[in-house]
Amino acid sequence: MGGPWCHRDGCGAYPLSKLTFPCVALACIALLAGCAGGSPAPVKDHSQGVTQPTHRTVRTGDTLYSIAWDVGLDFKTLARWNQIESPYVIRPGQRLRTTPPDPANPKAATRRYRPPPSPTPKPPIAAAPSRKPTPARALPRKTRGWVWPTNGRVIAGFSPRAGRKGIDISGKYGQAIRSAAAGRVVYAGTGLRGYGQLIIVKHDETFLSAYAHNRKLLVKEGNEVIRGEQIAEMGRSGSNRVKLHFQIRRRGTPVDPKRYLPRR
Repeated sequence: MGGPWCHRDGCGAYPLSKLTFPCVALACIALLAGCAGGSPAPVKDHSQGVTQPTHRTVRTGDTLYSIAWDVGLDFKTLARWNQIESPYVIRPGQRLRTTPPDPANPKAATRRYRPPPSPTPKPPIAAAPSRKPTPARALPRKTRGWVWPTNGRVIAGFSPRAGRKGIDISGKYGQAIRSAAAGRVVYAGTGLRGYGQLIIVKHDETFLSAYAHNRKLLVKEGNEVIRGEQIAEMGRSGSNRVKLHFQIRRRGTPVDPKRYLPRR
């Protein structure tokens, strides 16, 4: 019985003096694993289930339409949550709710924004007569007759599961980009990450379309465009190749543009 003995585990007891070093190491590892207990701590996957921020601060260049586009909402829903009425004017520094208000406390919605009063500018000494602004025409209640926004081959199809919310169309640098339907430009700029120089056109109360990665924008916010009118030149801004990324959204949700474009 002389000498220390190793732990009995049902397979017999062995004197430590007769165990080789590998056996002792394995025994220690097994003992530590048993003391640690159970399975290892789970590793959190940060690539999925990203929490949507509840608010967003308006920056210079933002419009209600561009923010709604960026967070994947219908612009009317975003306006309703923030008590913003047509023509949906927002101001830099304004804080917008981007998630639904608490139904148990509907009064917790963002208060109506009131920008600080600005000093009245003094009129110039010799002001030239100005033209009266042309009143904006009412948009059609329903969009009809979509056309392809440019010539070229579709190199990436619509696939929300793969993160493709529209289609990519190849072409040449500077190639004409046209409005796919009549409407009003509600965004023209570079404020949305990943889109480069972007144009968003509102066609009616249901549909918006977007044209991304342009080299040059030929329209401004507020411009009315007709179907087939050139609005930009194809480029590679925000992309690694020359192409047009084209999207159609129905009530804020991306839909397959090929469902609306004519066959070719």
